[in-house]
Amino acid sequence: MPIQPTAALNAHLPVPALAAEGVIGLIAPAGPAALDTEKAHQWMRSRGYSLRIFPGVGLQEGYLAGSDEARLKDLHEAFADTDIDAILCLRGGYGSPRLLDKIDFDLLRRNPKPFVGYSDITALHLAINRYAGFVSFHGPMLNADLLGDKQAPTEASFFNLLRGQARAGSLLPHPVAFPLTTIEPGIALGSLLGGNLSLIASTLGTPYEINTDGIILFIEDVNEPLYRIDRLLNHLRLAGKLENLRGVLVGDVAGVDFAALCALLKQTFEPLRIPVLAGWRSGHCDPNLTLPMGALVRLDAGARELTLAQDVVFK
Repeated sequence: MPIQPTAALNAHLPVPALAAEGVIGLIAPAGPAALDTEKAHQWMRSRGYSLRIFPGVGLQEGYLAGSDEARLKDLHEAFADTDIDAILCLRGGYGSPRLLDKIDFDLLRRNPKPFVGYSDITALHLAINRYAGFVSFHGPMLNADLLGDKQAPTEASFFNLLRGQARAGSLLPHPVAFPLTTIEPGIALGSLLGGNLSLIASTLGTPYEINTDGIILFIEDVNEPLYRIDRLLNHLRLAGKLENLRGVLVGDVAGVDFAALCALLKQTFEPLRIPVLAGWRSGHCDPNLTLPMGALVRLDAGARELTLAQDVVFK
């Protein structure tokens, strides 16, 4: 298994754009969930796409969507199949970290394509970005988000990035109904990387831990009280993962008082003198905006703007 990480300071490679009338593969690398397959196929057809559901989506072994072997097989086959244009995940939960040391990253590197998910899928984003070197997408799950009718611009954000409508120089729009908060002003340019804070912390001390040198760190979480968010951030600090950051984008931290969270963020990041912007609607929230993991972005925390500094897909 190759363990030669790509440099976090470099922009990760764009992936092929989702073509019109393309085929989207659905896998379940983490937890199980009931899927209305007819509704799923109809949703895709109404948007001009075909859906291929991989076998593991219908499996369950306790809190996992089938065995590790079955879930890994679906992941590998979804990337290897040249008819599959993009890969969606059924849900999060738990299970993705169990696959990390078994993934064939050479296979993934030979077959780059849009890979989308969040929550437990963070473990796969970190591994793909580190060892395969291409952009992946922190974005909606099929079940909870797309079929769950989350409000705009959840769907538009997803398709705009995967189809290539958002390009280098494009401002990533944020809904005005959900104001952003500047924790620390400033401008930073770096690769956007991160995801679920609990999952990021769980990879520390492993070959799949996040490389934070020169990145703009993105974090979100759910069902974690404020003291646990504090503990997780302190874990990153003690591990030396904050000292070389260029900036921080904070997504939804569901269930935590926002004013108290902002105070903790100020306390944590003010000594670093880097831009920090909070309240971005990505994660366990509605709407749930798609973000390109590994892509070079420009964060202007004072102006409350996030801009693509590279193409994330190519046609």
